[in-house]
Amino acid sequence: MVEPHPGHEYAYNRWYEDDHYYAGATAMPWIFAGRRWVATKDFQELRYPEKSAVAQPVGAGCYLSTYWVTEGRYDDHMKWTVAINKRLNRDGRVYQDRTHVFTAFQDHEATVYRDGAAGPRDFHALDHPYAGLVLQVVDAEGPEQRAELLEWLRSRHLPKRLKGSPAAMVTVFRPTPLPGDRMTYVKQVEGVDTRLTLLWFLQEDPRSCWASRFTGLDAAVAETGLGRVELVAPFVPTVPGTDRYVDRLR
Repeated sequence: MVEPHPGHEYAYNRWYEDDHYYAGATAMPWIFAGRRWVATKDFQELRYPEKSAVAQPVGAGCYLSTYWVTEGRYDDHMKWTVAINKRLNRDGRVYQDRTHVFTAFQDHEATVYRDGAAGPRDFHALDHPYAGLVLQVVDAEGPEQRAELLEWLRSRHLPKRLKGSPAAMVTVFRPTPLPGDRMTYVKQVEGVDTRLTLLWFLQEDPRSCWASRFTGLDAAVAETGLGRVELVAPFVPTVPGTDRYVDRLR
């Protein structure tokens, strides 16, 4: 999740769309799917909690890029991504006027489906034309509580929330440390032992169901006593190759 610096929105978007999405990601071995998402000002204003451990201020990070990496090939891919991005830096092909708000490689822990065996699987999620995405970040009180929190999410909370919802699935991940030789502008991942990241894939614009489906997620987690919600943020997909939405970020 990245924030282009003020005045650099168009240039950043063109660099990412035309160059980095390919050279810095999907052209590398073991990435098999990707999609970019955007939060215009009205989406940023829906985010909560106001005091977030992920985004300061909570509206920071108007672009989100998501990629699927082949299971069992994380270490191989990481060697490629560090080496390629060092090369891109040397070649002057990395746009510097942006801030990494929340960047992590993560291991898949669970997927909960609204419709059971029907519909796209989670490995289709970045290719299927979903209309929206909600990023939710939850911090457990400790490593043991994270295991309990994951089980509560998987077996109780998410099935209940998904029933009758425009969200077709929720994927749950836990972060892994970034290598020591990562790019200096990307900070080390926080909450490796305590954090969970959820991606809600929606068949509708998140604004159409925000009040009924996505407010109160923080209270639901707090009631368990196992953790706290640090970010709930809605996005819509970008239109590849265009500058759609760029003029609505501020």
